[in-house]
Amino acid sequence: MSWVYQRDTRHKVFISYYHDDDQYYRDRFQQLFGHLFISKSVERGAINTDVDTEYIKRLIQETYISGSSVVLVLIGRRTWSRKHVDWEISAGLDKRVGEHYAGLLGLCLPTHPGYSSDRFNPTIAPPRLIDNIHSGYAKLYSWTEDESSMKPYIEDAFQARIGRADKIDNSRLHFDNNRS
Repeated sequence: MSWVYQRDTRHKVFISYYHDDDQYYRDRFQQLFGHLFISKSVERGAINTDVDTEYIKRLIQETYISGSSVVLVLIGRRTWSRKHVDWEISAGLDKRVGEHYAGLLGLCLPTHPGYSSDRFNPTIAPPRLIDNIHSGYAKLYSWTEDESSMKPYIEDAFQARIGRADKIDNSRLHFDNNRS
């Protein structure tokens, strides 16, 4: 599929990440690239985590992800283990949550053990993201602060919603709990 990035195109991007470990990179991403997209992300402290788990899941789906066109996963050293990250990826890949599927991409952060390696260890990345990288729906990139790289990454994920939607793999059971 051929496409051209239009300067004024601003997709609605939901950033999924582990708040305790990767807040710096989420904030840095917003600082560097916030003008390229409309943020649909949950701000730290925006959701009371002392309420029912199903309520949190539904709130994230209906309030944040349902209007997103791309889910971008920041992959730090413990992102793979977080139930909310799994739920967020799943919701983006579920057409029942929004009008369309969301595109999906991962950014391997400098804090991830595989960041500087030639080989990325898929066992320490969110499993649902890895399923979709293997299927050909999603792509994985290394952290960059280069706008000329980030624009096509986001645009490709957006275009995948239509051009590669048949490759979505959302068959994995949801995490019930965080993993260790």
